[in-house]
Amino acid sequence: MIATELDTKSLPESAYRPLKPGEEYQPIVPAHVTQPELTARSLFWGVIFCVIFTVASAYSGLKVGQVMEAAIPTSILAIGLARTYKRRSTLLENVIITGIAGAAGGVVAGAIFTLPALYILNLDPHPVQTIFICLAGGCLGVLFLIPLRRYFVRDMHGLLPYPEATAITEVLVTGEKGGSQARLLLQATAIAGVYDLFVTTFQIWKEYVDFQFVPIMHTLADRARMVLKFDAIAFILGLGYVMGLRSSMILCAGGVLSNLVLVPLIWFIGSHIVVAVYPGTLPISQMTAVDVYRNYVRFIGVGAIATAGIIGIVKSLRVVAGSFGIALRVFRHGEVAHPPRTDRDVPMTGILLGIIISAIAVAAFFGRLPVSWTVVAVGLAMTLLFSFFFASVAANAIATIARNPVSGMTMLTIIISSAVLLRFGVSGTAGMFFVMAIAGMVCTALSISGQFITDLKAGYWLGSTPAAQEKVKFLGVIVSAIAVGLTIGMLAHAFQFGESLPGDMRPVLASPQASIMKALVQGFMSHQPIAYVLFGVGAMVTVILEMLGQPSLIFALGMYLPLELNTPALVGGFLSHFLNKRSEKAGGEPGKRIRERGVIIASGLMAGGALGGVIGAALRLFPWFREDLIKIPFYGNNAVSQSISALVFAVLCGYVWYGSLKKEKV
Repeated sequence: MIATELDTKSLPESAYRPLKPGEEYQPIVPAHVTQPELTARSLFWGVIFCVIFTVASAYSGLKVGQVMEAAIPTSILAIGLARTYKRRSTLLENVIITGIAGAAGGVVAGAIFTLPALYILNLDPHPVQTIFICLAGGCLGVLFLIPLRRYFVRDMHGLLPYPEATAITEVLVTGEKGGSQARLLLQATAIAGVYDLFVTTFQIWKEYVDFQFVPIMHTLADRARMVLKFDAIAFILGLGYVMGLRSSMILCAGGVLSNLVLVPLIWFIGSHIVVAVYPGTLPISQMTAVDVYRNYVRFIGVGAIATAGIIGIVKSLRVVAGSFGIALRVFRHGEVAHPPRTDRDVPMTGILLGIIISAIAVAAFFGRLPVSWTVVAVGLAMTLLFSFFFASVAANAIATIARNPVSGMTMLTIIISSAVLLRFGVSGTAGMFFVMAIAGMVCTALSISGQFITDLKAGYWLGSTPAAQEKVKFLGVIVSAIAVGLTIGMLAHAFQFGESLPGDMRPVLASPQASIMKALVQGFMSHQPIAYVLFGVGAMVTVILEMLGQPSLIFALGMYLPLELNTPALVGGFLSHFLNKRSEKAGGEPGKRIRERGVIIASGLMAGGALGGVIGAALRLFPWFREDLIKIPFYGNNAVSQSISALVFAVLCGYVWYGSLKKEKV
């Protein structure tokens, strides 16, 4: 059957709900249908967008710590490109374009979180080394995620919300559909894009609402370090809507425990201690709520995430073992499986071969460092173990809340790697380079695996061939690794990373994440102790949640993420809950229309928010940019500015509500 005979303009009714016993999901492009997919057009534009977003993201990430989201903007660009060709691009070609370009965000995040630390430490890696670290980590992330695809994408269908994949899918499908649905998506995208661009880039009104202008809230912050924050942007509102009430409430509960229970508790206990308590560097009595969170509570969150990840790995071991069992049977008996096109992965023998080749290459890379072969073997084992372990954690996090705990998992990698290597006598500059190389590979692996699961879920909904998506993801990783390695190398000659050094007149790129990682590895390689107790407390929180039968990873992510990111997601969750209640009450076609319009608007908010973030980050690349280029007179007045921010956010919520309930004109 050919593509023109299909209705490729609407998702099946079963797209977002759990399947009934015996029911199978039928994508828009069924398995027996062939559409152009891996074409010169899709590969060309995917590579072009990948290079553009990689270079732009690398610079913006080093300058302001903000990595540009590539997948959602690329899906919008793909829709526009589709109309410029005589043969309009197919849905599956657009998925390929989005998948290749999406690798940019993952590889760049892995690179800028770690590699600039090598320059800050004056270790000056060669561009070939930076390229290899990104390439090895990206390939490991893809290879380790492929065996988990069926579990996360097919077996967990309807049980995980996949916010970013939903946004991408709705953009591609609604763009194909046209008509009133496309107008609604474009309207929501435009509103969110303008809203988020101006709020996060210029001094219009406050992006963050902390209610400190209310006397009781100021008193709580001053006397108990209890601070309630709210990031009033459209992207997170749409994210919470797609997540749903249950997930957003659990996420926010984790943030409440960290910020409104643990932070005040630690401050209360330590407020009378006049000396610094490790790992803090100043007395707790002198700390703000943010200081207490960063020095103590954040490590509890990392311990909770790590433990939740281990539990998740254990739960998915059956699926992973089954996947590798298929490969072993192929080795032994030469069996050839013939799954449907929409369930066809890269052969497991190829995955095993790829892992072996990657392991040999990583070992050869480590072998060029001034360490023993025993240390090389230990470093290789940690790299493979962490990359595999965090692939599952990242996929689960992205599938649930569209937030990848990259910094937390990278910090954990640095801490454990440092502790292990110190026992083998590796320290000093050689130890720092070794640890940051491991961290760079692992960070890139978990960033890519989190981003890749989004591609695979969108492809599952639309009917892509997983094997095709997996092959081009390697292409995206290669292109992005080369681009980001060269970009960081060139920037290192023109700029200083981190802080300005005396006598060096080059301008500074703040590199905030890499500066944190540099301080961490420098401290541990100087034989500082590890705060095991804090990690253990987080681990016990996760164990308690598992004993209660609650999703521990979502709660742990809420503990780690800033509270201001969790609270607006909860508002979106409540909107989703009450609109779904209205749709159930309406029933039939009217109820279905309410649900569809709600998801389209929420997807538009996420798409527009991502676009606004990309444009805002791009503007910051120009030397003439200043946040006060556009400044409202009342911006400096917190009471007025925050009140207006809350009011406008409430209007945005009203738009979601009434836009979902609005009846289409016949």
